[in-house]
Amino acid sequence: MSDLRTTLVQCDLRWEDPEANCRMLEAELDGIDGAQTDLIVLPEMFSTGFTMNSREMAEPMEESRAVAWVQQQAIGRGCVVTGSVAVVEGEHYFNRLIWARPDGSCVHYDKRHLFRMAGEHERYSMGHERVIVTLKGFRILLSVCYDLRFPVWLRQQPAADEHFEYDALLCVANWPAPRRHPWRILLQARAIENLCPVIGVNRVGEDANGMAYAGDSMLVDFKGEAVIDEPRDQPFIKTGVLSRAELDAFRDKFPAWRDADHFNVADGVGF
Repeated sequence: MSDLRTTLVQCDLRWEDPEANCRMLEAELDGIDGAQTDLIVLPEMFSTGFTMNSREMAEPMEESRAVAWVQQQAIGRGCVVTGSVAVVEGEHYFNRLIWARPDGSCVHYDKRHLFRMAGEHERYSMGHERVIVTLKGFRILLSVCYDLRFPVWLRQQPAADEHFEYDALLCVANWPAPRRHPWRILLQARAIENLCPVIGVNRVGEDANGMAYAGDSMLVDFKGEAVIDEPRDQPFIKTGVLSRAELDAFRDKFPAWRDADHFNVADGVGF
């Protein structure tokens, strides 16, 4: 089994300025490509910040400057690049996580749980499908920010003939500093309960609404222990390695999955 080299990009964001954010990120990522990493992870709404101006900022997938930029970066760097952007489809607006591959193709996940305390549920539509992608032998469940608080939505749901549905969980975020403690604990909890590594990327700085972000981007292993956890409140780009062999060995040695409760999720409701 291959290792998965994962690059966390913790950065400040320019408010509602896709061109400036893409220029900044491209400069910060200079020299990082498939020779150093397999996956580059950007924060939630990396091109605008956590804007509720969906009608003004969202663009159709086929016309989105941010989506095109992510695809270009994946092709040019020879690795997967992922992060979320505001997208419009007909009358619906989505906080959409883009997973762009180096061959130019991409898949997406629409954020399921919308942060009502900021009015996100009034400005965006919720997603209805869980999305799992595959990279270097790892099956990765995609999620965005507030999803992290909902363990049923993120719980392993393996088929009858499988032990695990996915091998890593990825969460991109604009998670405010006043709630940094839950962010850190929930990343570790999701790893422990699902017996899988968790990749969590958050932003730093302050947005136009005066909301501060403390970063705390983390790469945690299957036991919830940190692989990457520094510096907490400053921009950084750092690559960590996830070992599939170590993951499989731990799952065999500590088979808590054998005692898991059986259930399924239908439209976000556990049964």
